[in-house]
Amino acid sequence: MPIHHVGAVLARKTSENPRRCKLNPTPQAATAAYKTEPGPHRIAVLGLSDVVGFDLAIAPQIFSGARDENGEPLYDIQVCSLDGGPISTTKGFSILPGASPDFLAAPDTLIIPGTYVEGPCTDGSLSPELAGYLAGLPGTTRIMSICTGAFVLAAAGLLDGRPATTHWAHAARFRRLYPRVELHPDVLFVDDGDVLTSAGVAAGIDLCLHVLRRDHGSEVANRAARSCVVPPWRDGGQSQFIERPLPETSGSGTAPTRAWLLERLAEPLTLDDAAAHAGMSVRTFTRRFREETGTSP
Repeated sequence: MPIHHVGAVLARKTSENPRRCKLNPTPQAATAAYKTEPGPHRIAVLGLSDVVGFDLAIAPQIFSGARDENGEPLYDIQVCSLDGGPISTTKGFSILPGASPDFLAAPDTLIIPGTYVEGPCTDGSLSPELAGYLAGLPGTTRIMSICTGAFVLAAAGLLDGRPATTHWAHAARFRRLYPRVELHPDVLFVDDGDVLTSAGVAAGIDLCLHVLRRDHGSEVANRAARSCVVPPWRDGGQSQFIERPLPETSGSGTAPTRAWLLERLAEPLTLDDAAAHAGMSVRTFTRRFREETGTSP
């Protein structure tokens, strides 16, 4: 299968939109960063074959309930497929799209959920149909991906020279297939202005809440978060979930102190106590602990 790059889309979008890259931007940084035009903002969620069902449902769940002060919907969000047919998921069931492919023609925002579709996730290629669709998008369309949906954007050339993220478990393969992308596998999401990417699975919730906050402010985003019973903002990144080998228990570094702490779980020990036991400053102990275990003490 040939590789189809959509460099024309990338060139148009980067020239018309200044880069405003944010890695896990704070709620304050996101507020009022972007405002939609009057009327419902059209969001097309493009379901490709072997889509992750959870990822496909995130954006409709977050955006569909957003209302203005008069109770009018702020978004018109539809799930679509390129041919209008059912969308197969990775869990053995299919979903019927709620809108015809016509809705895909000129959305204000396009979202590509996580997928294991052959091509972008295997050899860096795109089908002619998908490549042609992405090439024909208006330059004003905001583009988002959730989880492995970033593979599709990268295969289209839309992430060349840009910061992005994807599921941590697929970071090595992503780097191998798309070396021109500035991958940040530790963050929950990346906001690069007109192109936004999220880390794995539930990080799509964080990205969609961020976009809702960016479009309409914290009050609307917090209301959506409460409705979904999720925190409006999560600190940290996906590095805390990355599988790592068990840290060595040698006599150097923080290993003796970690063993000492495990023997005293019932005691009200502090970070200062741990650092003192290790014979280090709190700053040095924290840094060494993170280097050895992959997480903070």
